[in-house]
Amino acid sequence: MKRLLYSKKAAPYLFVLPFVITLLVFWAVPIARSFMMSFQELLYGQANFIGLKNYERMVGDRVFWQAVGNSFRYMVLTLVLLIPIPLVLAAILNSKIGSERVKNFFKASLFVPALTSLVVAGLVFRLMFSESDSAMINQILDFFGFGPVRWLREDVPGLIVLLVLAVWRWTGVNTMYFLAGMQAIPREYYEAAAIDGAGRIQQFFHITVPNLKPTIVYVITISIYGGLAMFTESFMLYGGNQSPNNQGLTIIGYLYRQGIQQNDMGFASAVGVVLLLVVLIINITQLTMVGTFRKETAR
Repeated sequence: MKRLLYSKKAAPYLFVLPFVITLLVFWAVPIARSFMMSFQELLYGQANFIGLKNYERMVGDRVFWQAVGNSFRYMVLTLVLLIPIPLVLAAILNSKIGSERVKNFFKASLFVPALTSLVVAGLVFRLMFSESDSAMINQILDFFGFGPVRWLREDVPGLIVLLVLAVWRWTGVNTMYFLAGMQAIPREYYEAAAIDGAGRIQQFFHITVPNLKPTIVYVITISIYGGLAMFTESFMLYGGNQSPNNQGLTIIGYLYRQGIQQNDMGFASAVGVVLLLVVLIINITQLTMVGTFRKETAR
């Protein structure tokens, strides 16, 4: 045993063994089990093979397609907001403009929402955006002469609340990602560009963005998954999984409703398998388009 532990050939495999075991136990095995369950009808410990009936039922369910539409809409809009805004903030923090003390305070303030419990944040936002006249946001609107808005009773206002919560929570995280990537770019690039007469905006688009490509790809990848897997935010804002006209229902919310609330684990497994395939297809497509899988040719 001691000889095996000190073997140079066996050492790499021993180091990666904990990761492999964790991957198999908590990822590969559950996915394989869910795939098998998606072809079954599970009733009180009994599993009956029913073929593709769960998938056929899913395709014909209008609520499922509404949940898919809600999730995709949320995902696309979060990408539109949570890529450019943190990118600009990171560029400002990485510049020589302003006091370092102020920048450090701003960075700490941006990251605080990510450390806040999502359950607590959801409850606070639910109170802030309540439809009553005494709610904080409606009081602000009333001050400017606008009437109270039924934020969580209508589709578009409810989506706005979800997006505000997403921006509040994840802007700081994405900003830190981009800032770390920017600090890895050699300062000589900017100095050479400045000598050639390039302004700050030109430097941003011609130096910062191209050299930040790996970080941008990473943030987009995790944002796609995060947008499609969103559940807790909607659950806390609407006080459960039953929003008006299912306007806050997401794919995960639909899975939760079918699997936990209605105890139909076979059908819920089919929904989970479809969600996994959709996320994989989207991410592999965008990674292929940006050339992540392309081999670099030697020069």
